[in-house]
Amino acid sequence: MQDGISHTKLDFDSGERFQRLRGELGVETFGLNLIVFRSGERGRIHRHERQEEVYVVLEGTLTLLVEGEERDLGEGEVVRVAPGVRRQLVNRGPGRLAVLAVGAAELHEGRDGVAYEWWTDTNGRAPQEVPLPEDLAPHELRPGGAA
Repeated sequence: MQDGISHTKLDFDSGERFQRLRGELGVETFGLNLIVFRSGERGRIHRHERQEEVYVVLEGTLTLLVEGEERDLGEGEVVRVAPGVRRQLVNRGPGRLAVLAVGAAELHEGRDGVAYEWWTDTNGRAPQEVPLPEDLAPHELRPGGAA
């Protein structure tokens, strides 16, 4: 890959509970982990001093205990837990649970993006000022969704 780009693959079948994506990708400004629990597995009760966390359920059903209170989240659901709030992730389901965990502690500086209409453009503009490109024509699509 070129400079400034890193790549990894989510490994649901490693047998490990945590895949430390932050380290694999060299991410420096936020935490990023894949958490995979088999049926009946659970994580520690924990909280963070400064970091808020967002959990994205990729597969299965997450039972999230927040200060001891349970809530179930299914595939495609997303939840944020604030710093200082105790939580525990549990897989009460019969199958595998896969959750993407994202965490950060610094204030987000929004709208720092610069957009370009064409690859040949050298001066970018605010994303909201650049129109979305036309969608791909059918002949530009890859068969079977391959990348």
